[in-house]
Amino acid sequence: MALNLTESQINDIVSRVVSEFKKPGSSSAASGAGEKSKDWDATQYHGRKYIGVYATMEEAIDAANAGYKAVRSMSVAQREKIITSIREYTRAEAQNLAELGVAETKMGKVEHKYAKHLLVADKTPGTEDIVQEAKSGDNGLTLTEMAPFGVVGAITPSTNPSETVICNSIGMIAAGNGVVFNPHPGAISTSNYAVDLVNRAVAAAGGPSVLVASVIKPTLDTADVMYKHPSIRLLVCTGGPGVVKAVLASGKKAIGAGAGNPPVIVDDTADIDKAAKDIIDGCTFDNNLPCIAEKEVFVFDNVADRLIAGMLKNGCIMLTRQQADELAKIVLVEKKDPKTGAVKHTVNRDCVGRDCRVILEKIGIKVGPEIRCAIAEVPFEHPFVQEELMMPILGIVRVKDIDEAVDLAVKAEHGNRHTAHMHSKNIDNLTKFARAVETTIFVKNAPSYAGIGFGGEGHTTFTIAGPTGEGLTSARSFTRKRRCVMVDNFRII
Repeated sequence: MALNLTESQINDIVSRVVSEFKKPGSSSAASGAGEKSKDWDATQYHGRKYIGVYATMEEAIDAANAGYKAVRSMSVAQREKIITSIREYTRAEAQNLAELGVAETKMGKVEHKYAKHLLVADKTPGTEDIVQEAKSGDNGLTLTEMAPFGVVGAITPSTNPSETVICNSIGMIAAGNGVVFNPHPGAISTSNYAVDLVNRAVAAAGGPSVLVASVIKPTLDTADVMYKHPSIRLLVCTGGPGVVKAVLASGKKAIGAGAGNPPVIVDDTADIDKAAKDIIDGCTFDNNLPCIAEKEVFVFDNVADRLIAGMLKNGCIMLTRQQADELAKIVLVEKKDPKTGAVKHTVNRDCVGRDCRVILEKIGIKVGPEIRCAIAEVPFEHPFVQEELMMPILGIVRVKDIDEAVDLAVKAEHGNRHTAHMHSKNIDNLTKFARAVETTIFVKNAPSYAGIGFGGEGHTTFTIAGPTGEGLTSARSFTRKRRCVMVDNFRII
């Protein structure tokens, strides 16, 4: 699925897309992928006005509500025709979406985002996910159906902006809902392009002109309007802990997909060469932006040298402890809580999702594009282990046995119960870690992205709801159960 573009080709794409997506009349020159979202036009693409993007959240909600009412009168077969159209449009425009996402956000890789959009188009469940239940007995027949909520309010991230908008749209529309989005401010144009794409696909399949909607300038205030609006019956948040907390405090039914810090354990029964390649492939996919990606490694001491050697053969550079400490001060910045005065570290947004060579240049290390990831042996307390960096940097911790590995990996995961990985041929070890870490996704002997159906079985999603328990969301996650009871009839035996 990947395009395997050269660095030169990717730079050419980014430069072209930046120039195309700049606001008309902007005086600032295109500067590669370095534009800030305020310089981007959230209402049009290359002269074509976005459909479904409004000045206010109230207008967006009204439009999505009108779309929902239109879809309510459509058959399931008509709804599936809409979903098929969205898949086709996504495949056709996967390259545009990938290019725009990298250019606007400065994060990730074009060829990997292209692959993610194809994954969304091909493996996001549609109406087949909506299954009714029937129970008959001496007292008649009871039918339980999965019904739409109405209008779903969705918060989407900057890390996987168009992927999440399209994935959510497919599932939510398959369930019979209308959707209104409040995108991350750092990916407005990309997110609204995806909203426009969905609406064009829906209309082409005979649906309403607007079924999903968004706003020109999403803010905390527009999000607050969405949280409180009476037409919003379900809230879905894909983002950091702050927005997930706000959604869960809304008083409405909410699905929250929060943070993770996925650990990976490698024991001495693993295929070490394969483990090294799989870990780096997963860690560097879209420059570590997926929330499921490997973030830190715990490896048995007796195979650690072999694992590191394998990683170095797969596009890694080994940092000294001094270099790792120096880089940690760059990729993490101190942030003071205005209320409590407490100081905590947060990721440097200028480093999130950036190429490894770009990050290393900040401490004076120059490498070529063949270097995909920086690795370093560090103690358990190091930021490379404790923080979810979302960049191609991997901390490695040596452990003596499975008990120490599991203990430290569970602690590093911080109770998010999101994703964990392990490379091993020992069933007892695999079972011990899986039971202890309790994550929504547990990937064995494969890159992390196998957990969302990329090279592994099962459907895909970019909204993985650990905090609220839905897990890998799909169409059925966006439904409510309704029961219809017929007493003393319709039992024919």
